[in-house]
Amino acid sequence: MSKRPKTPTEITPLPRSETAPQRRVFVRGLVLDAYIGAYESEQGVTQPIRIDFEADVIEPANPVSDSLDDIVCYDAMTQGIKAIIAEGHIKLVETLAERIADLVLSHPMVISVMVRIVKPHAISEADAAGVEIFRTKR
Repeated sequence: MSKRPKTPTEITPLPRSETAPQRRVFVRGLVLDAYIGAYESEQGVTQPIRIDFEADVIEPANPVSDSLDDIVCYDAMTQGIKAIIAEGHIKLVETLAERIADLVLSHPMVISVMVRIVKPHAISEADAAGVEIFRTKR
């Protein structure tokens, strides 16, 4: 009995095998103003959110090449996050977290990502509230 071949959408190309050395690329404490929230009081106004992400990345063949072409650029990822937020109001932090995870996972070197979205003013009695997700290509 033969296995059916994988379709292109089921194949995730990686530059090297999954047993290759890995590194973690991260941004912590990215504070942005966003139109976010499901409640009436959150419509039409921005509020601060804090974003963290950590991406597990397969290292390039030459891990000390000193070339931007051989890395997952955290600045480019940050600009992508800003672009997502600039698209307009998002009701749920969960939705924003999923969109950020999709952005980061779209890089061919990324294996997995953790995204944390914090709304520091969501609950007056708490330091913060939010969501954390973990997504992987494996």
